[in-house]
Amino acid sequence: MAKKSSPPNFEVTCPCCSAVLKIDAATRAVIAHTAAVKPKTFSDMEAAAKAMREQDSRRESIFQQSVEAQKNAADLLEKKFQEALKRAKETPDTGKPIRDFDLD
Repeated sequence: MAKKSSPPNFEVTCPCCSAVLKIDAATRAVIAHTAAVKPKTFSDMEAAAKAMREQDSRRESIFQQSVEAQKNAADLLEKKFQEALKRAKETPDTGKPIRDFDLD
């Protein structure tokens, strides 16, 4: 008696993470997974230390900018409020707004 020939297994590469999935065609299930090899971020410890120092100085700069922004936040909000109040006084309230429902 002849055996039924099963369809061959095939491999698919994930477009997101570049992992390789081995799929059984008969059951349509993943039977094996091989994770993608991630390259090293830094070639040596000196480069990693330099990157850490740069990151620290960048973080400090961003923090100083946020401190300055918080110092000026109250003045900025007051100016925005005064401008909105001025616009509200210039354009008087015309009453109840017309809705689409009111036009029927």
